[in-house]
Amino acid sequence: MKRYYVTVNGKRYEVEIEEVKGEFSPRASVATTANAEAPQAPVPAPAQVEAPEPVEKKEVVEEKSQPQPAAANAEGEKIECPMPGTILKVNINPGDQVKKGDVLFILEAMKMENEIMAARDGKIVQVAIAKGTAVNTGDLLAVIQ
Repeated sequence: MKRYYVTVNGKRYEVEIEEVKGEFSPRASVATTANAEAPQAPVPAPAQVEAPEPVEKKEVVEEKSQPQPAAANAEGEKIECPMPGTILKVNINPGDQVKKGDVLFILEAMKMENEIMAARDGKIVQVAIAKGTAVNTGDLLAVIQ
């Protein structure tokens, strides 16, 4: 029998370990010092786990929303999404005049609110997304002419 002292979270415990050779019966023996007690908890028996039933595989085809017909024909500088996220606020409408640096959209990405700003002065020709839309990197947000 070997005796060890173990400190856990500032409490000192005295532990006795018995070396077992051959067959043995599981037996727990814990000795503690006078200033600390080791918590004793019953050990639950392992649960029986059944194998899941096979599931029929189905091919999943992701459908992207088709841009408005005006999107293909809209000429001007395209404002694309810089990172994946969710559009929290849309500050523009088609026909609005904007100046360089104006905040066009608020994009939530990685638990942070990011401002998408106008790169130049111009008129908003098209707004391709709405509030609450999930966007990916490179998605068209708007077009400035």
